[in-house]
Amino acid sequence: MIAKIGRIVIRFILGAVIFSIVALLVGDRFVQFRMDDKDLTAWFQGRHIQPHIDYYEAKGRRVRYIRVGNNPEATILFIHGAPSSMSYWKAYLADSVLLSRATMYAVDRPGYGYSGLADPMPDIADQAAVIRVILDSLHRVNRPVIVVGVSYGSPIAARLTMDYPQLVDGLILMAPPLGPGREEYFWFTYPVENPLIHWVVPRMLQTANREKIQHREELRKMIPLWAGIHVPVMYLQGQQDRLVDTSNASFAREHLTNVPSLNIQLIPGRGHLIAFDEKDRIVHTIVNMIDTCQRRELIHPF
Repeated sequence: MIAKIGRIVIRFILGAVIFSIVALLVGDRFVQFRMDDKDLTAWFQGRHIQPHIDYYEAKGRRVRYIRVGNNPEATILFIHGAPSSMSYWKAYLADSVLLSRATMYAVDRPGYGYSGLADPMPDIADQAAVIRVILDSLHRVNRPVIVVGVSYGSPIAARLTMDYPQLVDGLILMAPPLGPGREEYFWFTYPVENPLIHWVVPRMLQTANREKIQHREELRKMIPLWAGIHVPVMYLQGQQDRLVDTSNASFAREHLTNVPSLNIQLIPGRGHLIAFDEKDRIVHTIVNMIDTCQRRELIHPF
């Protein structure tokens, strides 16, 4: 009797393991948070907007990006978080208010979307160097240049501003993990890197997990560089954010010591996904940043 029960338990465990592996492998097909060129183009064309989607080479990577609009008044560059892709920003790229004020760009960060899915580049300085190409090589962009980062994209937006100050005129940080360790870490983060487990994890999550593991050290490297930011900064975060600690707002106040202005908005009743929940507020913030930078240009020409 005991032996029979044992066999049943073993079969159940093996069945559960096999089911989990199959579910994860099938899930990889769906858990990618990306749209291919054809579908993304069709989405914009359905809104009577013609996007420009293209690829470029940087640091041995083939990187996908999108440009929408042709407004010479300003430039906005959006940088997504993790896991995600440039399609995260499609509602902003199609926003009539923003299109009336700027030419807009977004990029698939290395390891996401169609920029080498599951081939992560956890070094934040390297990612900033890859994304910089959009602003200083591929196009003759119009000033002011506003860089918008969300979640894990925020430190990259900040590093881009630190390392290439001649390219950025305004910085917007949304739900940003800025201070080392001031974000949620999960029990499965390190086990996922075990080769026995790693191969069945959806590819987008592989990239996000690798970034998570190295993020604390990458943020430590940035601590001496925050004082080198000299552009207006706007910071937005939900007060109920459970993924990124709201103490990052204090970190921003303590370390952004040389910015001409720092506007911090902690939004009541909102969590981490404020890009979706507070789109109107964020569009208004971006427009305000454009206006702020244009006023500064009258005093300090770009």
